[in-house]
Amino acid sequence: MEYLAAIEKSLFLLGCAYLSWKIIRYIWGLAKIKKEPIKVLVSGAAGQIGYALVPLIARGAMLGPDQPVIIHLLDIEPAVLSLKAVTMELTDAAFPLVKGIVSTTKAAEACKGVKIAIMVGGFPRKEGMERKDVMSRNVSIYKGQASALKRFAAPGCKVLVVANPANTNALILKHFASPSIPEKNISCLTRLDHNRALGQISERLKVHVGDVKNVIIWGNHSSTQYPDANHATVNTGKGWKPVREVVSDDQWLNTEFITTVQQRGAEIIKARKLSSALSAASAACDQIHDWVLGTPKGTWVSMGVCSDGSYGIPPGLIYSFPVTSKKGEWSIVQGLEIDAFSKAKMEASAKELIEEKELAYSCLN
Repeated sequence: MEYLAAIEKSLFLLGCAYLSWKIIRYIWGLAKIKKEPIKVLVSGAAGQIGYALVPLIARGAMLGPDQPVIIHLLDIEPAVLSLKAVTMELTDAAFPLVKGIVSTTKAAEACKGVKIAIMVGGFPRKEGMERKDVMSRNVSIYKGQASALKRFAAPGCKVLVVANPANTNALILKHFASPSIPEKNISCLTRLDHNRALGQISERLKVHVGDVKNVIIWGNHSSTQYPDANHATVNTGKGWKPVREVVSDDQWLNTEFITTVQQRGAEIIKARKLSSALSAASAACDQIHDWVLGTPKGTWVSMGVCSDGSYGIPPGLIYSFPVTSKKGEWSIVQGLEIDAFSKAKMEASAKELIEEKELAYSCLN
């Protein structure tokens, strides 16, 4: 009898566990269903990066596999047919997370109610153009888009500027979007350079890229950026060790590693005859993902953010720092030891950004 009682008790407990599991699954399902869609803007949506970026957002790579989205696509009038084609393909792909599509050439309509804006559209430098001409065009574009975001975006909207010169475009947007969009909510893309640095180290050490972390991109998204491996670590299978120690080649880390990351975009254009759209789109997803959902514990990433004076960088510049993020708020990693070699590289990039800022403001005047 005791044996039968034990079996009955075990069956009862199993039944309770199964029922609890079903209830938890049901509640979790309701929670997923009740998630409100987030409106995400992609400007320059008909271009190469936009075309690569939109399906990543639609699949949940940016905001998570259970977050519905309404995608706002913006481009200029000459690109209206290409924009229409992107919209048709987005519809044809039947992404379950996509709860709506807004496709327009009007900035006010595109910015209405958006919580995340990825500014891919900009004016590229063409052959024979002076630097000031390119800056003047982009200042005009980002002044207008800042005004539209300021008036029509949702409270707390986060803005990521991808179009080059990314740091200075973000600076102009910050200037004209204030105070509706605080400077903490404006960033520029340097995650692409960060990912490139991880890739170079993983190739050099013949390890998976996921086993390398905490490289840093300091400064401008330009050839003056400083890819810094001094604080990076690698999982050797016997624990995490400093990359510099494992690479055991200071000459490579101080020369070829840096220049390869700095010139990677130009090398891709040379080989492909087109820009690095795939990796740029992926990096934009990575940057928003970690910004909104948080960085993994013990890991930082590189983001172009408004300097608060950390590491001697002039306040107010949009400068790439190592950051961590929690609950949608980024923080610059503090207390890192900076050697003389690094300091010189960081100051050179800051100097270039100051010059770009002066040029941009002269265009405004």
